[in-house]
Amino acid sequence: MRYLSLIALSAALLGGCSPDGIGQPASGEKSSEMTSNSIYATEEGRDEHSYAKPLEARVEHVALDLDADFGARRMRGTATLDLVVADDATEVVLDSRDLEIDSITKADGTPLEWSLGNSDPAHGAPLTVQLDDADKIVIRYASAPDAPALQWLTPEQTAGGTQPFLFSQGQAILNRSWIPTQDSPGIRQTWEAWISVPDDLTVVMSGAKGEKADPTPAGDGRRSFYFDMDKAVPPYLIAIGAGDLAFEEIGPRSGVYAEPSVVEGAASEFKDLERMIDAAESLYGPYRWGRYDLLVLPPSFPFGGMENPTLTFVTPTVLAGDRSLVSLIAHELAHSWSGNLVTNSNWNDFWLNEGFTVYFENRIMEKVYGKERADMLAALGYADLQEQIEALGGPEAADTQLHLDLAGRDPDDGMTDVAYEKGALFLRTVEQAVGRERLDAWLRGYFDRNAFEPQTSAGMLADMREHLFAGEEPPVDLDAWVYQPGIPEGAAVPTSDRFGRLDESIAAFTDGGSVTDLDWGDWTTQERLYFLNGLPREMPAARLKALDDALSLSDSGNSEIRFAWLRLAIANRYDPAKPSAEEFLSSQGRRKFVEPLFEALMAEGAWGQPFARELYRRVRARYHSVTSSTIDRIVPLEER
Repeated sequence: MRYLSLIALSAALLGGCSPDGIGQPASGEKSSEMTSNSIYATEEGRDEHSYAKPLEARVEHVALDLDADFGARRMRGTATLDLVVADDATEVVLDSRDLEIDSITKADGTPLEWSLGNSDPAHGAPLTVQLDDADKIVIRYASAPDAPALQWLTPEQTAGGTQPFLFSQGQAILNRSWIPTQDSPGIRQTWEAWISVPDDLTVVMSGAKGEKADPTPAGDGRRSFYFDMDKAVPPYLIAIGAGDLAFEEIGPRSGVYAEPSVVEGAASEFKDLERMIDAAESLYGPYRWGRYDLLVLPPSFPFGGMENPTLTFVTPTVLAGDRSLVSLIAHELAHSWSGNLVTNSNWNDFWLNEGFTVYFENRIMEKVYGKERADMLAALGYADLQEQIEALGGPEAADTQLHLDLAGRDPDDGMTDVAYEKGALFLRTVEQAVGRERLDAWLRGYFDRNAFEPQTSAGMLADMREHLFAGEEPPVDLDAWVYQPGIPEGAAVPTSDRFGRLDESIAAFTDGGSVTDLDWGDWTTQERLYFLNGLPREMPAARLKALDDALSLSDSGNSEIRFAWLRLAIANRYDPAKPSAEEFLSSQGRRKFVEPLFEALMAEGAWGQPFARELYRRVRARYHSVTSSTIDRIVPLEER
């Protein structure tokens, strides 16, 4: 269906706009066979971070035909958009960021009038197209060389060192810098893409390789790859990777892509992937996306993982060699239900993606690796939450709410441990109140009832009240958890018996005990992290040296251990750890590690600030824009 009456479309969509032009409502209607969701007639359904006016015209399908120009660092070609248009609508408003528009036409080539509005540093600019009765438009364009969603790596920045590499990161609102569409998580879209690259490179994307998937010669030493996503997804989940890639099968529906020198070790690290998929399905229903593959990216990837459908993007910093950090894979897999299947309608409700996913991740880990490991992971997460609340200004700070107010802000500001860990703690507390069996039945039904739909906090709570509590008074103050700051009373705080036994080791070492008395070799990674994080922030240099000499912390190949050690060392202005910090911050760009370490260095005045500035000046160009834009606020450089 292309054209709808304004009355019919109004039943599914929220009208109006915010004073600054950003914040048009997201669409609740779904493509053809999908039904609309009435939650988008609510204020919570608004998206302050999109210029789109889906009440008038909404994108339902995107067809890309792009050439990846590694020399110019640009994507060039066309985006053909299929639209749902109200009867009296005359234009469609799209999101764009620094795109160079060559032309916009109807499908038959008839030119259409278009204009770009004023640009905002975070949101880009509205691209308004006069439709002239068109329901399909073709945009010929190129991305900018510094498009924030795309990172173009030189051969020297890859593991193989011989071929360039390209990858994208769309969340939250970065995909508008290489795809002109309505870049709101509430406006789900199907998509397809032809991507042309040099002959010796391979392209992978977050969609299926359909009947036209075999690489096709494109001439001039290039070939094209075809991908198709026939399920409507939020546009931030359209993702691409291109480089010298090999593939290793893990199971009948899973495998791993990586550079040839990395792929074998990655497949070994993730050998339990099929067990994780089976565990997830046993909890909350069938996996609905076909294949579940992983792409291990070069180390500049800014996140631990990104849950792009059919192809999770993964940082190499989880390749510890002992599978001790694979909870990250459980997390991204869980997003196939919470986030990809049921998606936050806008970034104020980011916690609906991440809080549900952290809870689900822990349940997967418990099924695959046992309750002790899951308990340790949950307890470490709770400790991270306490630290995050303190950093945000304490339990009364507005940003410690689950449902946020991000109007006028970059949605990236809401991506804190509150969304992840407080959200998971909320579900854990509900589980404690009603029992696991009852909560699991509700969660499975929730994913089924809301499959391929956007969701708001209000919509989720209404579903919980109707289907979990069935008219009874909830034993948990639901509104306090979602709409008020801090941690409400009665939270089901996770604990670990194994961590309890470690407290004696921490106390003994703090009181002058020998490092040789520690059972370090017998501890899991999670126990080692608990020990390091539990040591006092002020320690004599001799004690730090004893730890490092005995445990080789500065040279640890486990990124989480190395990170915990460097935070302790920097807090004590421990000079021998500076070379390790320099190497760690130079060799990877995962924001989880990079941001706190630069913050710690800058907090140490004359000892840390010159070191941080000199180092950041050298490594900034190696980071993805997601990381560098964060560090720019922490380590100001006079010249960039």
